[in-house]
Amino acid sequence: MSGIVKFAKAGLPAVTSLSTALRAIENDVGAVGSAILKMDRTGHWVFGADQTEVEDGSLWAVNPFSFVHGYIAWGDGDVLGETMVSVSEPLPEPPPAPPQSKKGWEKQVGLSLKCISGEDTGLEVRYTTTSVGGKRSVQSLAVSIAEQVEKDQSKPVGIVRLGQEHYQHKSYGRIYTPVFTVVDWVSMDGEASAAPGEVEEAPVAAPTGRRRRAG
Repeated sequence: MSGIVKFAKAGLPAVTSLSTALRAIENDVGAVGSAILKMDRTGHWVFGADQTEVEDGSLWAVNPFSFVHGYIAWGDGDVLGETMVSVSEPLPEPPPAPPQSKKGWEKQVGLSLKCISGEDTGLEVRYTTTSVGGKRSVQSLAVSIAEQVEKDQSKPVGIVRLGQEHYQHKSYGRIYTPVFTVVDWVSMDGEASAAPGEVEEAPVAAPTGRRRRAG
């Protein structure tokens, strides 16, 4: 896995400050040119304007410096306003909500990931969420990275698989929530924490003409 991740480190704070910054998200509950990643209502992870399904079994590196928190205001399917800052900074105070917004300002958290296996290798995505389940999943991932940094600052990058859980809502039926499963830890330069073969990886399915899902 060496040399695959390589997150740019210019202008980033010291790794020693990661734990405190990432744990800030526990109390609260993007990359330029990256695609938007989200989980749709049927529990599928999709990205981009065409809503391309994420490849089964693919691995994603989490940029530990990319966690953000803030607020977003939605109109009729479009973003009316958004104010986000790094979790190393205090939660920003939003201005008055746009009058056309459906729910006013909603608290939002997010992070950036980079695909390191399969046909989407090299793709960088940004994931943000306002849902309770989504915020909890980001919170859990942030705390896992914080705990890793407290143990080993040399390998703060979590390698994850994207999964999902669900529960039954009495009014809305089955509700899916995202899951980030950490399978390995690597350095900012992509050096793995285990020798080749020590980390069991699920086989990546051959390309099968992934569907473009309707938005």
